[in-house]
Amino acid sequence: MKIKKAMLAGAAVMTAAAVLMAGCGSQEKTAEQKLPEKIVIGLDDNFPPMGFRDDSGELVGFDIDLAKEASQRLGIPVEFKPIDWDSKEAALKSKQVDMLWNGLTITEDREKQIAFSKPYMNNAQILVVRADSPITDRAGLAGKIIGTQEGSSSIDALEKNADFKKSLQDVKKYGDFVAAFMDLELGRTDGILVDSVVGRYYMSKKPGKFKVIDDKMGDEKFGVGMRREDTLLQQKLNEVLKQMSQDGTMSKLSQKWFGEDITVKVD
Repeated sequence: MKIKKAMLAGAAVMTAAAVLMAGCGSQEKTAEQKLPEKIVIGLDDNFPPMGFRDDSGELVGFDIDLAKEASQRLGIPVEFKPIDWDSKEAALKSKQVDMLWNGLTITEDREKQIAFSKPYMNNAQILVVRADSPITDRAGLAGKIIGTQEGSSSIDALEKNADFKKSLQDVKKYGDFVAAFMDLELGRTDGILVDSVVGRYYMSKKPGKFKVIDDKMGDEKFGVGMRREDTLLQQKLNEVLKQMSQDGTMSKLSQKWFGEDITVKVD
């Protein structure tokens, strides 16, 4: 019995040592990393009000402003690079871009592939129809056609609402939500499943054209996507996001773009 207890105690010590060594290894790996000389940010440049082109073709939006402020505080210049949003994870892993910063929802599936910053904004999935539509709730879309954006978290919301998805005649997938709204306005679809921040902003630009029939399709939070190995960059960005959350910068930018503060406290 004494020999067995000694063996068990030895095994416990070895396990604890292994855990400590693994932790030290992780810390050393972070310490050995260097921050990039420039950060290339991948985005969908037609995703108002997070990131989109104004009438003069300039990239503007909440996330654009936030990323520029983070760039100044990090002391690292940023470059914004429009990408195919449906292939965003591939663009990140292949190092075409260093970050995905454009209303990116944190999901379990995405967390298996990439790393995220701490969440900084609330979002939700909403169902929108034309203002003159007789449809008043999600049940009214049974047998109808809805649109959404390919590669967006709206697709995940559909999967989670399986009964609703099965009730639909078809789901049309678009390159961006603006195109989906255009088809809805033209009567080519009966509704849209869209990010609340995008949907409500678009609707505010076309008052009286659309209405929300369901805002309970899923609650979400936005974060910045990075490669899993870029732990130092992730750490530094989190520190900057925390600063901007605490000093009111995020709140001011949210008021500018949304008319209210929909950011979340970054600890």
